[in-house]
Amino acid sequence: MYYDVLKTFIAVVEEKNFTKAAEKLMISQPSVSLHIKNLEKEFQTALLNRSPKHFTTTPTGDILYQRAKQMVFLYEQAKAEIYAHHHYVKGELKIAASFTIGEYILPPLLAQLQKLYPELNLDVMIGNTEEVSERVRMLQADIGLIEGHTNENELEIEPFMEDEMCIAAPNQHPLAGRRDISISDLQNEAWVTREKGSGTREYLDHVLSSNGLRPKSMFTISSNQGVKEAVINGMGLSVLSRSVLHKDLIHREISILHIKDFSLKRKLSYIHSPLMENTKNKEIFITMLKSNYQSQRLK
Repeated sequence: MYYDVLKTFIAVVEEKNFTKAAEKLMISQPSVSLHIKNLEKEFQTALLNRSPKHFTTTPTGDILYQRAKQMVFLYEQAKAEIYAHHHYVKGELKIAASFTIGEYILPPLLAQLQKLYPELNLDVMIGNTEEVSERVRMLQADIGLIEGHTNENELEIEPFMEDEMCIAAPNQHPLAGRRDISISDLQNEAWVTREKGSGTREYLDHVLSSNGLRPKSMFTISSNQGVKEAVINGMGLSVLSRSVLHKDLIHREISILHIKDFSLKRKLSYIHSPLMENTKNKEIFITMLKSNYQSQRLK
């Protein structure tokens, strides 16, 4: 079926490696090669520029990649809607979500769920990653959505999207607007951050420690909005999800520092307890979560 072939092509482009694509899709590498060969035969064009060490997409490969993403998304959306038609969904679904996900990423999906399943009652609890993990472990939530890692070994964890992180700065900061910034320029800066236990704080701590950065000061606020306001008012730099900064960037209220040869990305995951019953409501939510967000590159 072309769905499987297109998913293979998408995986190859995103992983930039046939072996990794095969591992991601849990199929053999010869099957991956055959799918790509059949696609090139079907479209009578080369889709990949191959070399011994790596490959890139051709112009026609770029076209197919974009269209394939759309087709796979529409197929999975149709599959979810047909499933809903045959499996009536109602009752309650308790979701625990970390602040960034619950406040900025999850709402569009909840609106879609409400439209498709008007008799499904959604109960969303928002807290930091540590609090979300605890709620799921105590069976107080059917599913949890977290930004960082969890130390709860009895919980099952599955990534569902890649999140771009940004170094946010006040517009008046000396580094704002510069294009030749190196990571060492962030030495001895004041930082504004979330509280310990949050995925965003965990990520900032990792960035600082892994790059040998010593902060001049650390100002802690237990909300994303509070962190943003502190940055806007010149209290320091911060590391936040681009989804959190979206509106502020549109209104030019905050700046992003672009560090040379340096990217900030993390995986967002859903967690659930194997002790919690796998209800139809939870299955529908996970299906829609994947179809909506795994179209964003997840490596």
